[in-house]
Amino acid sequence: MSGLTILPVEGMPEIEAGDDLASLILTKNVELRDHDILVLAQKVVSKSENRFVDATDRIDVALQESSRVLRRQGDMIISQTRHGFICANAGVDASNVEGDRVVLLPLDPDLSARRIRARIAHLNGVDVGVVVADTFGRTWRVGQTNVAIGVAGFDPFVDYIGERDAFGQELVATRICVADEIAGAAEMVMGKIAGICAAVIRGADVSWGRGAATSIVRSPGEDLFR
Repeated sequence: MSGLTILPVEGMPEIEAGDDLASLILTKNVELRDHDILVLAQKVVSKSENRFVDATDRIDVALQESSRVLRRQGDMIISQTRHGFICANAGVDASNVEGDRVVLLPLDPDLSARRIRARIAHLNGVDVGVVVADTFGRTWRVGQTNVAIGVAGFDPFVDYIGERDAFGQELVATRICVADEIAGAAEMVMGKIAGICAAVIRGADVSWGRGAATSIVRSPGEDLFR
């Protein structure tokens, strides 16, 4: 591996319902190559899929989008979405949205990622991975980071179980979620106020093939904290 390159996709317009994200990205400053990974902010994917809701009460919408509420304190709830994600306010977001509208998470972020990947292949003939990324808080740590809520084209994990470390010890639990690492790396050039909604990761050491972010969600039976 020669190194990792992170390239911002600059010049994207304000996304509206029905916009063709793949087509828009292919007109911008980054030329996609085989085995690049395109990271898209969840917000633009949701906007393109018309996941807008008129709402004067964001918390009410968050409760409607939640399959289970874990904690609630004032205007903040920590809930499980219908996708299985544990996050603040069920991912309902009012930032960078005009008027009283809010934006919901995509109905199926993995399907969104697969569609964008297939559309890029159809338009430009390149085989890329796609990550739909959103900003989540983290238990026991202050601050937020981007994580993958949709994945297409590659395995979201690098599995070291059964391998041996430098001292010959067999690894029994090490499974790196590279999809989340890629999402976090992309956020370094995207930011929240720079108006950059996509980035390209080049040189990522992943296993190409089928993958989905649903496999990242820990099942309740394996979760010690739910």
